[in-house]
Formats: sequence, structure tokens, C-alpha cells
Amino acid sequence: MRPLSEVLQDWEAIIGLEIHTELTTLETKMFCGCKLSHDDEPNANVCPICLGMPGALPVPNEKAIESIVMAGIATNCEVMRRSMFYRKHYFYPDMAKNFQTTQGPVAFVMHGHLDLEVSGDGARERPEGAIEKAPDGSYVAPIRILRIHMEEDAAKMNHLGGAEGRIGGATESLIDYNRCGTPLIELVTEPDLRTPEEARLFMEKLRQIFLTLGISDCSLEHGSMRCDGNVSLRRRGTRELGTKSELKNLNSFKSLHDALAYEICRQAEVLESGGIVLQETRHWEPSRKRTVVMRVKETADDYRMYPDPDLVPFDLSDEFVERCRARVPELPDAKRSRYVSAWGLKPYDAARIAGEPAMASLFEAAAQAVDTSEVPMVANVVVNLVFGREDLMPRQVAGLARLLAGDAITFAQARELVELVAGTDRDPEKTADERGLRQSTDVQALADIVETVLQTCDDQVRQYRAGNKKVVGFLVGQCMKASHGNGNPKLFHQLLTQRLES
Repeated sequence: MRPLSEVLQDWEAIIGLEIHTELTTLETKMFCGCKLSHDDEPNANVCPICLGMPGALPVPNEKAIESIVMAGIATNCEVMRRSMFYRKHYFYPDMAKNFQTTQGPVAFVMHGHLDLEVSGDGARERPEGAIEKAPDGSYVAPIRILRIHMEEDAAKMNHLGGAEGRIGGATESLIDYNRCGTPLIELVTEPDLRTPEEARLFMEKLRQIFLTLGISDCSLEHGSMRCDGNVSLRRRGTRELGTKSELKNLNSFKSLHDALAYEICRQAEVLESGGIVLQETRHWEPSRKRTVVMRVKETADDYRMYPDPDLVPFDLSDEFVERCRARVPELPDAKRSRYVSAWGLKPYDAARIAGEPAMASLFEAAAQAVDTSEVPMVANVVVNLVFGREDLMPRQVAGLARLLAGDAITFAQARELVELVAGTDRDPEKTADERGLRQSTDVQALADIVETVLQTCDDQVRQYRAGNKKVVGFLVGQCMKASHGNGNPKLFHQLLTQRLES
């Protein structure tokens, strides 16, 4: 198959996503009082309601409805005051009652959008009035959201005995109904995405928003957030849509990107050879880096949907909606902008921190313990030394930032300090003194090292004096090596420059 970059010169990909997110921060399931936990023994948390036994009546989880309304507000959706649940029928072994309780044409929240900031790759043309492009080719893509609806998750299937990454070939399948009935929200985009990179960025941004709202742990690894991708092709310059394929249950950002990239190239090869793309559901095999057919895609009529007779329609009051709105915290985009404007953070550092609630809390608490001029160094420490860790206190992060901002330690020494103080109440500054980790600022001692290095690096000295100023970086590295990492690199740079220019 041709590379993706070549294919996208001739074909335009039309991509829509269906992102499923379990509301894992709730205590109970969607329509019953069963404990919401996937770590217990299989089939330990089940009851007649989530198993769909005759006569069992569902009771909606109010906290789950609050969560979906918050999700809608955070993604610029309209909250629909009246909606209802439907029954979606199909025969799969992971649905004991042979129907799924979901929502019909009107969901709790509908018609929103998220704006993506994408580095330029030439794959998206600018629809008039919709896309802003920068001189470097980067652009802002507004991605419309059709709806976010509520439904219940299915049970978990465990296929045993098959080849890695393959469903076909399994010798037996086991069902764990602990997950059955878990509150699940499904966000459906309009087909506004044009590249696998845009799809990946959209899902990443949505994960950051949901984490900030605190409605889910959004773990792709454990399946509490997963994605289906719909993709079709059309010749560039044409408007008619092609036949789409659906890629099911993509459980990582890389799988989403790679599966869409493969499918775009596969469909182009089929069309260019005179073939026809079939509407079908396909499975991504990461180990073989390909999609394979699972089944012919169902249509809406196949589901035989009708209003659930056991659940009355919902009429959300203004008071309920405003209560949900008040619970929506500062979202990642706004937080990132505040970090840049208030503290002068680099946009990359600001975005990384703002997108992870735990890191944002750590950063903001540490920022309060340092001078304003040292806050960018706090961000540097969070992003490059402690990101993802939960075993450091804000005052320890602040202490590391002060040491680095004052050139008292190098980043290598800071990494060593992180390991020494993590999980303890030790003070980084005292620990640095106790372990002799502060940088040497003894000018005479560093000047002696500079002389020794210059005597052994005649070639680099000649290059510098011939106009190659960049070679000083190599010489600083040699000085740091000679000082066993304890010299001040800025002072080494200054002494080297003075000596080489003399």
C-alpha cells in the first residue's frame, strides 16, 4: 500500500468518532444499586436488574445524569430539557437481556464542538470561515459534536486460547457481568476530522476534559475509555461521501491513529484498483498492524429501537442544569491560557500541566511557595522531573525549583534529589547539602578544569576560533564530565567563552 502522506494528496479522509467513557468515579451502576467495581471476583457485583431478569425494574442513577450534563456543558453542547431512554436490541453474549438501555434521537446533551490546535501537515484544506491557518501551517479545526448520550455498558468478554490480538481462533469465551450496567456516556462527533492525527488529538483533548471534570478515570489501558472510528474516502475536490468502515474498540491513542492510517490506505488501494469499499465493522490487530473484517455493519432498523416502557421521560429543570454548571471547574484550555498569561509559562509546559488535574494541583500548590520569577522553573520541574508521579509534596517541588533557579544544582542532580526525597518528608535543599549535590561555583577551581579541557581539545578550539561557536556546547559537556557533574554549566560556558575569545 502507498504511504499515508501520498494517499492524502489524492484522497480526502472523512472521519467521525464514537468515544465511549465509563463513569468510573460513581459508586453504583446505572440502573441498580450494585457496586461499581471491576477489580472484584468475576460476577460478584450482579443483581436481577443488571442481569435483565423478568420483572426487575431499573432506577436511573441521578449522579450519572449530573455527570453527562457536566460533560455536555464542558464541550459546548446544548442541554436538552426533555429526553428519554430506548431499548436497542441485538443478540450478543455480553448483554444478558438481549437489549441495551440507551437513548433515542434526543440525548441528554447535543450539538456542541471542540476546537483542535493542529500542527500543519497539508492534509486539511481551509473551509471558508472555519479554519485558521498560521504561517507555519498549523491550524485550528472546529470539530462538531452531534450528541453525548447515556447508556449502560456490556459485560466483559475474555477470549481464551486464541492467537495474540485475535478474536477468531479462541477455544473458549468467559463472561464477567461485573461491568454490565456500568454508566457509560458515548460522544459522537460529526464527520469533521480529516487525518488520524486530528482524531488522536480530539480524543486526547476529550480525555483531559473528562479527567478535569472528575467523572471518569479515563483509563484506556483498562477499557474505561475506548473509541470506535468511522472512516471513508472521497477524491479531493469532490463532495460526495464514500462508503464508511467502522473500526471497533480502539483502546489507545496509538491504536486509534495507526488503525485509521491503515484503513485510509487500504480503502484507497481498493478504490484505485476498481474495487468497492463495503460497509462493515473491522477489528484492529496491533501485532499485525492491519484491520480485519468482524461483521457486516448493522443499520438502525436492525436494532428495532423503541422507548423503554420501564423508564419515564426525563424533564431536566433549570435548577438541575445550573447546579451541574456550577460544578464544572476551570477547564484545560482556560487553565493553560491563565498559566501563560499570569506566570509566563511556555505554551507546551502550560498545556501539559493543565491537561492532567493531579499535576495541575501539584504545580499550583508549589507555585504559591516560590517567588513569581521562579514559577516557570516550577513548571519545568513538574513537566520534566516529576510528571505522573504521586510521591512528591508541593513544598518539595518548590524546593527543587528554587535550587535549579538559583543554579545551585544541575538537572542531573535534581533527578537524583527526586529519588532521594520522593515518598518522604525530606527537604530537597537540606538533602542536597547532606549529599554534597550542590554545584561548585568556585571560579578558580572551574577555571582550572577549563584549562585542562582546552589543552586536550585542540580540534574544537580551532573550530571555535574559525567561527564555529556551537562547539562550545561540546566543551561545556567535557568540563561537566571532568567535574563529575558538580560544576556550574553556565559558569563553565562563561569561562570557556572568555578564554577562547582572549
